[in-house]
Amino acid sequence: MTARGLIIAAPNSGAGKTTVTLAALAALARRGIAVRAAKAGPDYIDPAFHAAAAGAASVNLDTWAMPRLLLDALAAHACAGTEIFVIEGVMGLFDGAPGAACESGTTADLAAHFKLPVVLVLDVARQAQSAAAVVRGFASHDPAVRIAGVILNRVAARNTARSSPVRLPRSVLPCSARCRAKRRSLCRNAISASFKPASMPTFLY
Repeated sequence: MTARGLIIAAPNSGAGKTTVTLAALAALARRGIAVRAAKAGPDYIDPAFHAAAAGAASVNLDTWAMPRLLLDALAAHACAGTEIFVIEGVMGLFDGAPGAACESGTTADLAAHFKLPVVLVLDVARQAQSAAAVVRGFASHDPAVRIAGVILNRVAARNTARSSPVRLPRSVLPCSARCRAKRRSLCRNAISASFKPASMPTFLY
């Protein structure tokens, strides 16, 4: 089975992972694309939101609680008849229980195991150029985890952004989207424009 896929993660909880994931699922579904979602960890609330946005059931993937064969089987089942597979991370990208590689329950475990790229959601409500340093650190922290793009969430209003813009140099990473604070329509449109199926890598099973 073949599908394109990615992981939506963040440096911490509360950065906007679920909002971005739901916007991406809804945008893809509106285009008539068969999309399915998964949630890292045992969370049962976010998968219900995923199902409402995508029109298809979501699944949990947990490297701490599940052996690799079960992870593979669940992912393969979710990808059946699916064009795009989106995994929403849990907590911060590298946060989890102490354990061996790919057994700690982290979002990074899933990225490494499935070899899927990560889109990092960064809350920049109270920072500017420091965001580039955060992204650079995440991009270089683990060679098995590839940060493929960034979505800047809660970007300041235009007049404030002009004086202290958040810029991510191309040498760090391309910026996938910028979501203005308190402007849901702009956030939705920016995310919709960013998630283009042709630009996503192939996820093979």
